[in-house]
Amino acid sequence: MDLNLYRSFTHHLRARLESDARVLGLVALGSMAELGRTPDAWSDHDFFVITISGVQESFRQDLSWLPDSERIVLKVRETAHGLKVLYDDGHLLEFAIFDEAELHLARVNDYRVLLDRAHVEATLRHLRTKSAAEAASFDVERDFALFLSALWVGAGRTARGEVLSGSSFIKQHALGHLLRVLTHCLPMGSETQLDNLDPFRRFEREFPEQGRTLQRLLLQEPGLCARQLLSFAEEQLSHRMAHYPARAVQVLRNHLEQGGRPA
Repeated sequence: MDLNLYRSFTHHLRARLESDARVLGLVALGSMAELGRTPDAWSDHDFFVITISGVQESFRQDLSWLPDSERIVLKVRETAHGLKVLYDDGHLLEFAIFDEAELHLARVNDYRVLLDRAHVEATLRHLRTKSAAEAASFDVERDFALFLSALWVGAGRTARGEVLSGSSFIKQHALGHLLRVLTHCLPMGSETQLDNLDPFRRFEREFPEQGRTLQRLLLQEPGLCARQLLSFAEEQLSHRMAHYPARAVQVLRNHLEQGGRPA
């Protein structure tokens, strides 16, 4: 979407919500917040709407409060509070509707409050601090163990002939755990652009060499991908983790070299 059209949509969204007395707040998230990042052609609108108690579900069901709602071609309930909406020009919205009590369930990093009738800014500051603290308390050893176990399961399912399921464990579940560990163990600059809520976001910008390698590995068939992900993880992390499980890695390597089949 063109930047002017993007900002125009934001303006109309805010105006429509501001005219509704049931709405207590509107919070722009991610690139919509425009905090150090300008929305580009691939940016969606990502936001929270905070309402008075008792009406939030009606906002989730009836989307006539959205600008140009007659042009919506797809809407799907993603979570108890959140939806995805697609317009006929390909523009995507991702948003959640909360009342004041439900808002405390949210996790945030970059945000900008566009409408505040109920101390929304103070609540969001608290949520951002809480989210950052939860991210900082990450257990490296636990996620690395989950990475190893996902490779094990994926290799076994692939060997059994369940290639789609095995590939999902190797290239999604294992990769997700590995990225979380890498973002906590690899050195990074003071002005990092990483998303502390999603390890996949902007990983390649912070770690271009590792990002290129991982992208190449993901193009391999599942069994080879699993073996090479394990080798990559050992190269990157064996000297950076305080309690690197070398014995478990060796056992898994032997298992993967046998094609994920039982000994």
